Amino acid sequence: MAKWVYTFGDGRAEGSSAMRDLLGGKGADLAEMANLGLPVPPGFTITTDVCTYFYENQKRFPSELAADVEASLAHIGKLTGKTFGDEEAPLLVSVRSGARASMPGMMDTVLNLGLNDVTVRALAKSAGDERFAFDSYRRFIQMYSNVVLGIGHHHFEDALESYKEAKGVSLDTELRAEDWQKLVVAFKATVEEESGKPFPQSPQEQLWGAIAAVFGSWLTPRAIIYRRIHGIPSDWGTAVNVQAMVFGNMGPTSATGVAFTRNPSTGAKELYGEFLINAQGEDVVSGIRTPQNITETARLAAGSGKPSMETAMPIVFAEFVRTTELLERHYRDMQDMEFTVENGKLWMLQTRSGKRTSLAALRIAVDMTCEGLISKEEAINRIDPASLDQLLHPAISPHALRNVIAAGLPASPGAASGEIVFSADEAEQLRNMGRKVVLVRIETCPDDIHGMHAAEGILTTRGGMTSHAAVVARGMGKPCVTGAATIRVDYAKATMSAAGVVLRKGDMLTIDGATGQVIQGSIRMSRPELTGEFAILMKWADEARRMEVRANAETPQDARAARKFGAEGIGLCRTEHMFFEGDRLTAVREMILADDPRGRRAALDKLLPMQRSDFIELFGIMAGLPVTIRLLDPPLHEFLPHAPQEIEQLAVALGLSSEKILRRLSELKEVNPMLGFRGSRLTIAYPEITEMQARAIFEAAVEVKHRTGALVRPEIMAPLIIAKHEFDLVKARVDAIAKAVETESGQTIPYTVGTMIETPRACLRAGEIAATAEFFSFGTNDLTQTCLALSRDDAGSFLGPYVSSGILAADPFVTIDREGVGELVAIAAQRSRATRPEIKLGICGEHGGDPASIEFCEKLALDYVSCSPFRVPIARLAAAQAAIALKKSPAVRDASHAAPPQDKAEPFSV
Repeated sequence: MAKWVYTFGDGRAEGSSAMRDLLGGKGADLAEMANLGLPVPPGFTITTDVCTYFYENQKRFPSELAADVEASLAHIGKLTGKTFGDEEAPLLVSVRSGARASMPGMMDTVLNLGLNDVTVRALAKSAGDERFAFDSYRRFIQMYSNVVLGIGHHHFEDALESYKEAKGVSLDTELRAEDWQKLVVAFKATVEEESGKPFPQSPQEQLWGAIAAVFGSWLTPRAIIYRRIHGIPSDWGTAVNVQAMVFGNMGPTSATGVAFTRNPSTGAKELYGEFLINAQGEDVVSGIRTPQNITETARLAAGSGKPSMETAMPIVFAEFVRTTELLERHYRDMQDMEFTVENGKLWMLQTRSGKRTSLAALRIAVDMTCEGLISKEEAINRIDPASLDQLLHPAISPHALRNVIAAGLPASPGAASGEIVFSADEAEQLRNMGRKVVLVRIETCPDDIHGMHAAEGILTTRGGMTSHAAVVARGMGKPCVTGAATIRVDYAKATMSAAGVVLRKGDMLTIDGATGQVIQGSIRMSRPELTGEFAILMKWADEARRMEVRANAETPQDARAARKFGAEGIGLCRTEHMFFEGDRLTAVREMILADDPRGRRAALDKLLPMQRSDFIELFGIMAGLPVTIRLLDPPLHEFLPHAPQEIEQLAVALGLSSEKILRRLSELKEVNPMLGFRGSRLTIAYPEITEMQARAIFEAAVEVKHRTGALVRPEIMAPLIIAKHEFDLVKARVDAIAKAVETESGQTIPYTVGTMIETPRACLRAGEIAATAEFFSFGTNDLTQTCLALSRDDAGSFLGPYVSSGILAADPFVTIDREGVGELVAIAAQRSRATRPEIKLGICGEHGGDPASIEFCEKLALDYVSCSPFRVPIARLAAAQAAIALKKSPAVRDASHAAPPQDKAEPFSV
């Protein structure tokens, strides 16, 4: 038979901390504390298996559960000398949730359960305190009515506040026993009025109602949203913990509180917390009363006039300190604890690993390693790589006042303030004048790239977390808020309006990419310092990881940021981003509008020195590290103007007719440009473009070697390949230019030529392509689009339901779709290595900075990942964690190499 219930108390427990999946976090830790001999009120845990049964059987319980619960209640009664439902010595219990993963504040709790019109008198008699008993009863009625009966808190709070106002008092502690008795009557009347039924008097009915409600709270909207944000699986379920009540509201020798073994904000090794005398747990967290400091040091630092626990309860405080030290040593992590003092006796109600800021997490992990509590590998695994975002981007000062006028999606972390501009050109113009701007658009497109680069931050009213604005902003390390649908943008009037506020071009605006808030005016910013602990942990991570971490960068600013954050080279230099500004853009447009190769070469000759100087600077910054340069990739129409005024200006600048420009735009127009005339197809049609770029690369390499003596290692990447012969044509052009530059300069230039794999066909023909390609870089953004038939910019409208319904495990533009895109990458890796065992393999899409995708890359033994500069530390840490995990389970990597058969003469078929 299944075991549905596990008991604990009196120095022993049926469970332990190793049974977290079954008992939930709270239940497992209560059992562990009991086994350690700590003072834990006796109780029992109803397992997560019951939660699964509950939802699989129309919210019914297993038939054996009632008898198990009855026996467990008797077990508590034996230890406490009380009986549940007894009218003379009633046992009162708390009913709390306890999921595997901590979900603070998301699930429901009921305290003081078992009280009714009779047992409240027995409680008053046994405690010798009517005030305490009726205070506990009114709390129970209010909490049970809200959690189980669905009656809003406000009905009871309004009645309580009105009563205190009529009595002329401000604090709950000023009310006497007869006051609480009157409020109990009023609260019960409210229940009957709102529900149509009297408040339940049967303790058994109360208990089963609370158990069902706690299981029901697993699927409340707030719990669902919390799990979605934190990646907690919905099928884990929650356990229910039923525990004998201990009371912190029994007078001046009783108290309740919450404490951490270390400071959760800074990580400092100091007891950190708050408590209240004569209170129950919700009083501490509700804000109704101002909590007191635990330690005297904290009280003095806060300037509080109320006594600390250290001075008010010195004997209990000393026992509590010993208990906290024992728990931290036992769990080898900073603990978040709840406790109650009942008539001078300490009771521990909960312990769990405490939530902490990124800065605190780093300090605690490093300090605990230095203290010998944990190993370096454990320290590395203690840090959530994604949390490092908090350290790498400016943030709004925590004490700053925010005038929030709208909210959207937190698409790219960090915060930015600046003057509002509504066009990319305006952004660039003002940036060139030394002014900071926020670019506000309905949505962005590739034409806006220069303005996005110039802006401090980007705000769009449309788009999702994977829209053009979001992806580009993250790549640039710029704050971005997308999908702020309540904002109305009027380009003609140069205004944006929201929440009754109209802002104009030039007004100050702040966006918070961490929360999605849009804030009127400028606001004070702060950038957390990358502390010594950060550097120490990154050093440990670098020692543990196997994969290289490179950066996607094409500007000097990005390259320097990449080096600062520990990048080991550039994994993707998108050369098209070098052409969108000033004279460069004019020369590109002249090349596109030329009638023949001679005209194109004349325009490209103007670009050559600009490209060469770009690469000289990048090679110099990288100082001998590899630089992977992608040849021109986007469709040519993206470089041409579309607005009539801009077309006319270009016609005048180039001495052409507007009609010719319009005709060329019409010739280049495509139904689906992503699948059209772009990538290496440009080289096949216009080889002179590749020749110019290759010459710029090789001449820059020669120049840097001449200036600094550093050996430059350019890796030249052909984009959007579908066949070996296609790649060979591109490579032949590159090799010819390399030979010409070597002859002219008298210097040998070490270089490699590879390709970006971003189509399913290229993955399947990888074995052939690898015969001449020296490296592959998987362009997982486009590979996701071509594999799943999804547009990155349009899929936001329906991807949410696809993920929530389980069709896709996650947003495939955030985390690699392992079953589709991942298998194509695995096939390509296996087949290319069969042809060229030493081939270098990496990824350079958005997934290069995603920890889950990095774990997948480690399983495939890819050589490197490349990501935006600001995500390099995240990738370094995630790569270390993946390497540590695979070191413990090497068979996982062996299995991940399994792929369909090698390429043969005949196509592979199923």
